[in-house]
Amino acid sequence: MDFEQAKNYCLSRPKAELDYPFGPDVAVFKVKNKMFGLLGISGDTGKELGIEYAGYAFINLKCDPEEASMLRDIFPEVMPGYHMSKKHWNSVVLKDTMPEKEIERLIDRSYGLVVKGLKKSERQHLELLYSPEELYR
Repeated sequence: MDFEQAKNYCLSRPKAELDYPFGPDVAVFKVKNKMFGLLGISGDTGKELGIEYAGYAFINLKCDPEEASMLRDIFPEVMPGYHMSKKHWNSVVLKDTMPEKEIERLIDRSYGLVVKGLKKSERQHLELLYSPEELYR
């Protein structure tokens, strides 16, 4: 999965919105004004994720703390969230070695966790418009 594919997948989630609060190079995905993903590209020095990932796109995604740790052990492309809470966010390097279906699952999981954490009225509004399968894949 590359930058554009990740961007399009994030925007395919119900009521997902795209914002650029950190400048034109960092895409932030929100639902009901709450962030569920941040998509960027590691710089030439790789200071964000490590030199081996310099120039690669990455996405920060919300994650259950136990699952976050497990994913870091399984996939070398998954690491603690860059500039985020290391407990609740992971950075995923969008490299060919990272399975596309797993990236989609992680985006879906992040989105679902954010929806579950919305104010009751906001969450119920979404639940009236969309099925649980669409919101909590």
